[in-house]
Amino acid sequence: MKVEDIKKVLVIGAGTMGEQIAIQCAINGYDVALYDVKQEALDRSMQKIPKTLSKIAAGGLTNDADAALKRISATADAAEAARDADIVSESIPEDPELKGRVFRQFHELCPGHTIFTTNTSSLVPSMFAAQCGRPGRLIALHFHPPVWMATVADVMPHPGTEPEVTEITRQFAERIGQAPILLTREHPGFVFNTMLMSWIDSALRLVTRDICSIEDVDRSWMGVMFAPMGPFGVMDFIGLDTCYKVTEFWARKRGGESAGRMVKLLKEKVDKGDLGMKSGKGFYTYPNPAYAAADFVKKKR
Repeated sequence: MKVEDIKKVLVIGAGTMGEQIAIQCAINGYDVALYDVKQEALDRSMQKIPKTLSKIAAGGLTNDADAALKRISATADAAEAARDADIVSESIPEDPELKGRVFRQFHELCPGHTIFTTNTSSLVPSMFAAQCGRPGRLIALHFHPPVWMATVADVMPHPGTEPEVTEITRQFAERIGQAPILLTREHPGFVFNTMLMSWIDSALRLVTRDICSIEDVDRSWMGVMFAPMGPFGVMDFIGLDTCYKVTEFWARKRGGESAGRMVKLLKEKVDKGDLGMKSGKGFYTYPNPAYAAADFVKKKR
């Protein structure tokens, strides 16, 4: 198999990242099947995708949003989604057992040549390679949002990934407008996310240890780094449900009272439905968060 043979992309998971990966593949000429077990998730995505494509076109990042939209189909039928798929991009919750089960299901449905890629942000492929059915054709291809602007993608094989699969995946990333970062060994969090999660963990510790407030953590970062938002604003941007799942997974692995307090803070937000920008409320309220005010950093408290 060569990268030129890839014609159809199967995207598993119609959440924010699944939508964005589907769009990025479509605007670069690939046919895309967007799959989710929940029809309502697919319906929601297919309502949002045309609006997103219009914004991308307005920004000059695609010349034909209509053609890209026609390349995307949505289905809750796994067999239909898998038919003729050449490469799979998976974006489902950060649970290695769940990922293993879903890949195993699609191993039975996809052609034998299909490459399986995972967009996991905190796990490594070897955690579910044995369960996926085709470990030699499993690799991580990890994107950053928004995919059409943050054009860096991590390519991370596990010890059993076939070298051919690694090279095809790297070339595929380039063909969909990404700059591939090739990791020579597995590393949870990849490159950017390793740095990001250490930053977020530090911010959460400062707040959960009652050292300073959420606003002052963000003010500190923004004021020194001349950044448009601090770590809590960034968590709202990522989605507090995603931050919670990643933090909770590693808290279970590593333990400790500090980790427990960090998980508790995020869980309280998620349980209330305060998921960040996408829900209109997280650590801040949107569309006009406090940190966006011109005097946020210097405002007297």
